[in-house]
Amino acid sequence: QLQLVESGGGLVQPGGSLRLSCTASRFKLDYNSIGWFRQAPGKEREGVSCISSSDGSTYYADSVKGRFSISRDSAKNTVYLQMNSLKVEDTAVYYCAVDRNLFRRCFLAHHEYDYWGQGTQVTVSS
Repeated sequence: QLQLVESGGGLVQPGGSLRLSCTASRFKLDYNSIGWFRQAPGKEREGVSCISSSDGSTYYADSVKGRFSISRDSAKNTVYLQMNSLKVEDTAVYYCAVDRNLFRRCFLAHHEYDYWGQGTQVTVSS
């Protein structure tokens, strides 16, 4: 009944930008917190950013503060992750995820999320 589809990944040079999209089907993401996570080979899944359902507050991992920005477009039922000043270290598979609990703040811990997209590959290379 729930489906999340990510898009926007690809190959980009260091210093470049990408915008990832996460679109929900058959439910409204307005009432749920949404997180972006990434996982590189040999690394643990890392919380990148999230946006809260309770008040729209946003949170970022220290490694991406000032470079990434999360936003929500209710009309399109989509959450975006704008990634600027990309670094080689940002290379990973990026996932969006939904917290089934309604109207609470978001967290950057992956165990707080219940529904996941299929992931989209981001490769930063010169």
